[in-house]
Amino acid sequence: MEDVLDLYTLPYDPHYPQVCFDESSKQLIGESRAPLPAKPGELERYDYEYVRNGVVNLFMFFAPLHNWRHVKVTARRTKEDWAYCMRDLVDVHFPQAIRIRLVEDNLNTHDPAALYEVFAPAEAKRILDRLEFHYTPKHGSWLNMAEIEFSVLSRQCLHPRIADKPTLEREVAAWQVERNEAQATVHWRFTTSDARIKLKRLYPSIEP
Repeated sequence: MEDVLDLYTLPYDPHYPQVCFDESSKQLIGESRAPLPAKPGELERYDYEYVRNGVVNLFMFFAPLHNWRHVKVTARRTKEDWAYCMRDLVDVHFPQAIRIRLVEDNLNTHDPAALYEVFAPAEAKRILDRLEFHYTPKHGSWLNMAEIEFSVLSRQCLHPRIADKPTLEREVAAWQVERNEAQATVHWRFTTSDARIKLKRLYPSIEP
């Protein structure tokens, strides 16, 4: 926990960007009947019945000190999908960075060895050399600021019924453009000193 909290206190450095990475799912829901359009004095009305169109995955990249986020919609969330996200992170999103300080949950799919399962050894090593991993502890995923961005995304974009993956991709892309242009970010205030006071029960008790 303190590793992640100390990372959040580091100043902005374009050569060593801090990036929070997380994932979530979205159920695709279609309409069983066409909604009734809005009219004066009445909102658009939807039938309570709906059609399940499966579930897709969303990967969130969030760099709070750069006021930047990017969401990638995929059909799955496997080790292979994670590996391609890491390649995008170093080659597409932060190609000039010397090393990217990555905060993510300690899931079985977030395994650096997965890069070697997906790419040739030289390519996997090239990607891995550009990444510095900082894992949130078990039951401590709230330390990942990407979760806060997912909360904003859910409130502002994901609450309506979305029937298919292309529509979801368009909605998410529009949302992230608006957030990035507004330079929206998260101002993290919880520090290691705060943790040692407020979360004292989580630390081992050492008798003098």
